[in-house]
Amino acid sequence: MPDLSAALYRYTTLVATLGAALLVLTACGEASKLPDGAGTGANPELPAPQQRLLPTVNIAEAKGWPAGRKPAPIPGTQVSAFASGLQHPRWLYVLPNGDVLVAESNAPPKGEKTGGGVRSWITGKMMAKAGAAVSSANRITLLRDADGDGVAESRSVFIANLHSPFGMVLVGNDFYVANADAVLRFAYTEGAASLTETGSKLVDLPGGPLNHHWTKNLVASRDGSKLYATVGSNSNIGENGLDIEAGRAAIWEIERSTGKHRLFATGLRNPNGMVWEPNTGALWTVVNERDELGNDLVPDYLTSVKDGGFYGWPYSYYGQHVDARVEPPRPDLVAKAIKPDYALGSHVAPLGLALAEGKSISGAFLNGMFIGLHGSWNREPRSGYKVVFVPFANGRPNGKPMDVLTGFVDADDDKAMGRPVGVAIDKRGGLLVADDVGNTVWRVSAPP
Repeated sequence: MPDLSAALYRYTTLVATLGAALLVLTACGEASKLPDGAGTGANPELPAPQQRLLPTVNIAEAKGWPAGRKPAPIPGTQVSAFASGLQHPRWLYVLPNGDVLVAESNAPPKGEKTGGGVRSWITGKMMAKAGAAVSSANRITLLRDADGDGVAESRSVFIANLHSPFGMVLVGNDFYVANADAVLRFAYTEGAASLTETGSKLVDLPGGPLNHHWTKNLVASRDGSKLYATVGSNSNIGENGLDIEAGRAAIWEIERSTGKHRLFATGLRNPNGMVWEPNTGALWTVVNERDELGNDLVPDYLTSVKDGGFYGWPYSYYGQHVDARVEPPRPDLVAKAIKPDYALGSHVAPLGLALAEGKSISGAFLNGMFIGLHGSWNREPRSGYKVVFVPFANGRPNGKPMDVLTGFVDADDDKAMGRPVGVAIDKRGGLLVADDVGNTVWRVSAPP
């Protein structure tokens, strides 16, 4: 009888060896051929698609911030740690009294094996390398800077025992949280350091067991009668079947009074941050686009969102550029696809979005939007890993993105000390940045 333990050892060793070889192969693709800046702006350059047997993998291994190190702010500003020692901080929300809420969260555990073959296995290994495989704290923490010195001197658990929380919004005395699978409502009292009453469910959102893009963000309508929730796709391009994409790749409109909802806009592969542009009243969002078409496709983007608009996913990208991988094709939907307003570059992974609102870290940032670029994992050279500012004029983007906070990847060893996610403007005009690898909320401000 064969030695089963020895056979199993040889098998697992072979798998590990092949896996390591595959990772090396996937990291050896051609580099980007576009000039710097060609993939950004209102009319980005879109080269021909490039498909490879295995996806390019080029991720900055997470290591955290060494003592005394911090990201680099744009000249004329300074950066400091508003709060540190957090557990995978992802999203930020500033309450009217100045308290800062941070969602300490990560993906929920998968309820079943989700398939995907070699690509899925490689992706999982790389996400772990990037620091994205830590368990979710499942809480919202309140940070309070009572003396206004730019450092939170107290913190408390605002809401515990959530399910991969992300988006937050306060409307009157109702505080809403977007879990990975539902929107919850809690009673809020101004100045409260914690909410101890159990929340009530307003509406279910598409969830598991397969919940590929799990982050769900929230923003309220200007009159407070409705909520808008982002729901990302359940795949890259529908490869897991379009039946599991129901209600996904969309922004939902939800009535606060009843939970009744409809799809406000669709074809948005993975929308995250949302803001209302004050001059036009339009809703804007940032979107993570599809993978495996090359280093320079497809640009992630910032766009206004039209009621009833369709933005292409999965059948086309950046308007009506057909993705030939998707079967069966839908030329009827491609013909309706809306071209996004502004490209941010390919694979930069935009997540956070904050409106300057006429107050900010300096006079150069009074009209426009700050965007947290979490960073690529499948591009050569890497892209993202920074916070940028897109200037606006007359309610539209006006100029190239400006780097505001950089230096998240250590030039000495090519490892990620941090990765920016959510961004927000605090009550004193400082820019707050959630860093889920550095476990810190940074604050960019004007020097004293």
